[in-house]
Amino acid sequence: MKIVFGIYKYNFMHQLKIFIELTRLKKPIGYMLLFWPCSWGLAFAHYYNKNEELFIYHLLLFFLGAVLMRSAGCIFNDIVDKDFDKKVQRTKERPIASGLISVKHSFVYVIILCFLAFLILIQFNLLTIILGIGSMFLAFAYPFMKRITYWPQLFLGLTFNWGIIMAWTSMNSSISFDVIILYISAIFWTLGYDTIYGTQDMSDDEIIGLKSTSIKFKKNIKLFIFFSYSLTSILIFYLFKGLIGINFFSFLILLFFLSLIIQIIIFDKRKPQSCLQSFKLNNYSGLILFLTILFANY
Repeated sequence: MKIVFGIYKYNFMHQLKIFIELTRLKKPIGYMLLFWPCSWGLAFAHYYNKNEELFIYHLLLFFLGAVLMRSAGCIFNDIVDKDFDKKVQRTKERPIASGLISVKHSFVYVIILCFLAFLILIQFNLLTIILGIGSMFLAFAYPFMKRITYWPQLFLGLTFNWGIIMAWTSMNSSISFDVIILYISAIFWTLGYDTIYGTQDMSDDEIIGLKSTSIKFKKNIKLFIFFSYSLTSILIFYLFKGLIGINFFSFLILLFFLSLIIQIIIFDKRKPQSCLQSFKLNNYSGLILFLTILFANY
């Protein structure tokens, strides 16, 4: 009996380890970059809708939804890219690419995670549910974009920041011009940080025929990232210019802009580690902007 239990425990722990590798749960930067735009949308909606309990409840739901959908997206991306991942130094040890788990087994995980995310989605109003279902098509189309366009990062921006609009509608049951501006600003933010991230694999991607903005703008990559982050900053400034004065809010928004500048300074396309370091700073950028919008409520 002890032997059977020991084998069962070993198999469970082994599968759990594979699941964590598949979903990148040990790398929270992925699901946090999906969550921060949701938090911006909620904090912005809270500026007009002062329902504290609803805001906190939705913040929790969007966080759980971000973790689940990011996890499902990672697995689906690995299924689609398994043949490419085998040829890239950074990704060749991923569970599907290395043969640790089958595609069929991986699909089961995707279905379970999406079902759990759907259970969270139906807690919202009808408009938000419809928008959430629509985002599924964006999420599962993204892995194919790098095969057909040099702009997969732009498509990722459209997908990853959809939560801004969903968060807003979950609080207000409508869509406004201002939240569209916030959404567009976040798209350029993603365009910048994912270009930085993609630079790590630029050499391998060129060899195997994958496309990215990192490759398209490799000769002027810092200029392109500066342009993307500048558009983010201009749109954020436009959106909140009426609130900016000599106060804590203005300090936070300047801190957000500074975090983007620091990324450009430390980023070096010849040094993959600097690319990763610069990319990870966006977790702080996301947090700072969340606090910025939140403090504008008080």
